[in-house]
Amino acid sequence: MGFKGGYHAFLEKLYKKFSLKTKIIIFCILSIVVAIIAVNNAISSRNNDSLKYSYSKNNNETIKQYNSSTKNDESNNSNLQNSKQKKLELEYKEAETLFRKKQYSNSINKANEIIKEDGSFYKAYNIKGIALCYSNNYEDGMRNIDKCLELKPDYGYGRFNKALAYELYGNYDDAISWYDKDLELEQYVWSYYGKASIYGRRGDIKNTIKNLKIALNISPEIKSIIREEKDFDPVKDSKEFQDLIK
Repeated sequence: MGFKGGYHAFLEKLYKKFSLKTKIIIFCILSIVVAIIAVNNAISSRNNDSLKYSYSKNNNETIKQYNSSTKNDESNNSNLQNSKQKKLELEYKEAETLFRKKQYSNSINKANEIIKEDGSFYKAYNIKGIALCYSNNYEDGMRNIDKCLELKPDYGYGRFNKALAYELYGNYDDAISWYDKDLELEQYVWSYYGKASIYGRRGDIKNTIKNLKIALNISPEIKSIIREEKDFDPVKDSKEFQDLIK
């Protein structure tokens, strides 16, 4: 029969000896014990669910806080970048103004300050390059303009200044080529004027007038400058030129 079978038989005999009243009491006690166990299990389960919910909620709050912090960091970084960019643009405008005032050395120094702050600020290389060219330093000047165009190949003012640098040093074919490269990007009056100046020196009336007409259509006020321009001396007595500057 085994241990389990003998033990169960013993309990069965013992149970038969109890009176009905005793059996009812035992049944009630067992029912209460079962009920207590069930309640404890329910409370334990509820506590576990509460802990899970609390963990999930706290975890979600942590994620939200992290995302919020990340967005704030990105916003702050963006603001810093914008602030830095504005500062560099203002400094560049100063360098450009110095160049237009023919203060080439000061313009170069200001451009160097900008480059020291941000070596990728292409405009600073451009203004430094053309200022160097006007300071009789063609090689360093062209090297800086090329650096600008390496950083920003489609920068119109960089292409224009490369053309201007070529023109300043008598490389007229290269100058015309680069004026045309600028005109691929923008209808810049001084690129047409630059081409007209080169053709004027060569005595090429047709191409001088052709480019001057376009320049005048863009900026009619440059007619007074055309009248005084020495580059047009070889063509100024032609009827076409005289009709143009009336």
